[in-house]
Amino acid sequence: MAQLQRKLGLWASVSIVVGAVIGSSIFMKPATMAAQLGSPLLLLLVWIVAGVVSLFGGMINAEVGCLLPQTGGQYVYFRHMYGNFFAYLFGWACFMVINTASISGIAFVFADYAGYFIKLPHFSAAIEHSIPLVIPFIGKFYLLENIGVKILAILLIIAFTWINARSLKASAAVQVFFSIVKVAALVFLIFAIFFSGKGNVLNLIQASPGFDHSPWKMLTAFIAATTGALAAYDGWNNLGFVSGEIKDPQKNIPRGLIIGLSICIIIYALTTEAYLYMLPVDIMKHSALVASDALYKIIGLAGGGFVALLVILSTAGATNGNILPSARVIYAMGEEKTFFSFTGQVNSKYHTPANALWLQAIWAITLVFMGSFDMLMDMFVFISWIAYGFAAYGIFILRKKMPNAHRPYQLKGYPYLPVIFILFASLYVGITLYNDISNYLAGKNPIINSAFGLLLTAIGIPLYWYFRKKAVKEAIL
Repeated sequence: MAQLQRKLGLWASVSIVVGAVIGSSIFMKPATMAAQLGSPLLLLLVWIVAGVVSLFGGMINAEVGCLLPQTGGQYVYFRHMYGNFFAYLFGWACFMVINTASISGIAFVFADYAGYFIKLPHFSAAIEHSIPLVIPFIGKFYLLENIGVKILAILLIIAFTWINARSLKASAAVQVFFSIVKVAALVFLIFAIFFSGKGNVLNLIQASPGFDHSPWKMLTAFIAATTGALAAYDGWNNLGFVSGEIKDPQKNIPRGLIIGLSICIIIYALTTEAYLYMLPVDIMKHSALVASDALYKIIGLAGGGFVALLVILSTAGATNGNILPSARVIYAMGEEKTFFSFTGQVNSKYHTPANALWLQAIWAITLVFMGSFDMLMDMFVFISWIAYGFAAYGIFILRKKMPNAHRPYQLKGYPYLPVIFILFASLYVGITLYNDISNYLAGKNPIINSAFGLLLTAIGIPLYWYFRKKAVKEAIL
């Protein structure tokens, strides 16, 4: 019987982390965060704090991943922490929301920015809104909106799924390539701005004239901006999904997570500082395309094309970075008969979970038709951070359940780091749910994104009992 093989080394592991984390957010989030904070020093601090918190999460995952180096990542971890039902519900959430919405959302941005270079077709507004899909208490979905963008996003998902289904080595090579290219491009952007001599170093420390120094205002603004930064760092947990295919996992999992996230923290902080060097925080907060505006002073209108190319490279790499590991969750479930059994089969020729990859692609394509970038990303990040909080608490459970187990990597700062991480996760989930409901009731958003994510997750509950009953019958026969 064909089995998955350990072919991923350290730099493939690092590239999975970097490739999954660095997407489009660094080109979009800084302006919104600048408007929330009004202070360049606080803006820098937010990126560092969010990065360190994400690093805490990565370090927690590293201990558990080295203890349980099996394909499936958090699905496997949750089974040991909380039991079969909770693990299944997480795996189902990965399939329905976390992984597929992430893939769809990032591919959506890729296609949107590709429109800078190629003209994409679209229907008239009347046709786009002629066939709404209405889900009571959730909102309306317009399947024909941005049809050209959606078609291109779908083609990207199909292309990378095909590569991943045929060769783990090829998909890993693609991931390393895109990770190197996107980091090199961002480093070029940073150096081009700082060495242009056309900015002002005072922009890095001078707050907006209307900056409110009251402690409560600063705290609430900091929390709001931090949630956006946490979303930008999302994806670090993907490495755990391919633990069973990593060479020397006890060494390469913690190294991959720590090196990968450290690279992301440095890149995010320096890129934001480069933006600020060219744009005072008061101007930056009104910028729709902050990277383009920062480069405009150096290379004029060509800056827009350069930034569009950067986003295309970043999102292409991030799409592959999510497709590669994410299908391993439903593969692990299928192998254990807690999901459709065909997803647990390994292709005998290519030694990849091809069935799981193509099923993941089908649902990701469905989500592309249903959503926009904001809806997809908000939905998957919300559900992800619920899972992250439980994963952090689970380290206490495993320390108690498996006190004498060999831990090749042991979390430093235990128990304080998991507690800090749990508090951040709880804060993020609470604020997001409150804001989503408030914005929907105020008519600002057509969909309660977090509620839609919870609904898709809840659909899996009756299916758990179906698969469990089916597995029992097959065992008897």
